[in-house]
Amino acid sequence: MNTIEKQLAAAPRNQRYLWTIAAIVAVLFVWSLTAVNLNQIEQSGLKIAKNIVYGLTHPDTELLFNVSKQSVLYLLLQTVAIAFLGTIVGAVLAVPLAFLAASNIVPKPVSWVTRLVLIVIRTVPALVYGLMFIRVTGPGAFAGVLTVGLTSIGMLAKLYVDAIEELDTRVLESMTSVGCTTFEKIRFGIVPQLLSVFMSVMIYRFDMNMREASILGMVSAGGIGAPLIFAMRSYKWDQVGSILIGLVVFILIIEYFSNRVRAKLVKG
Repeated sequence: MNTIEKQLAAAPRNQRYLWTIAAIVAVLFVWSLTAVNLNQIEQSGLKIAKNIVYGLTHPDTELLFNVSKQSVLYLLLQTVAIAFLGTIVGAVLAVPLAFLAASNIVPKPVSWVTRLVLIVIRTVPALVYGLMFIRVTGPGAFAGVLTVGLTSIGMLAKLYVDAIEELDTRVLESMTSVGCTTFEKIRFGIVPQLLSVFMSVMIYRFDMNMREASILGMVSAGGIGAPLIFAMRSYKWDQVGSILIGLVVFILIIEYFSNRVRAKLVKG
């Protein structure tokens, strides 16, 4: 049986497989619709929805453009500071953990235990860490920095490990053959291979941490999240609109520059 005959024979089985998957998805979709209850939408709810849309489209410009400590600009700068410091802390602490988790660097039992620790760190949500650190340090930006730093360790170390395990060991073998010391092998053999990857991953994590830091403010861990939740609870939708506009614009600017920096690192 040639290749064309094999493909023709496999076509009916592929079609049955696709139809089975489509039927399962359709059943799950119909079953999910049973959880939607439109009868609970009251006239007051529609009025609130109208107020939300009006407030978001007519933001409080004074809150958005002034330079006081309660302004959107100041709170966004505080959020950036939390995300930046947290990313630096996480990136530095993730390096030794990544080397301990790399199976081509350390024995497999050590690698397995370190990977287990990193999985545990990644499992706990950022808001839970934030609530715990608030009990230790009190509410404020410091709790946010510690939370962002700890949550960054898990992801950064995992991506670092992937880069370490893809190291070109032939370079290290060549350096060993010419009598290079361990420091020289790390400085000239390992660091040049890993530096651009580590920096690219760190910038990507900083982009994610901006969103994390904005959410952490909702549990009093500093940043713009606390004023956002207070404005929502007070039904001040014009303030909510100004905060969201500032947050979206700021994140778009950071994402634009972070993408450009990562692209240059990859090319370099």
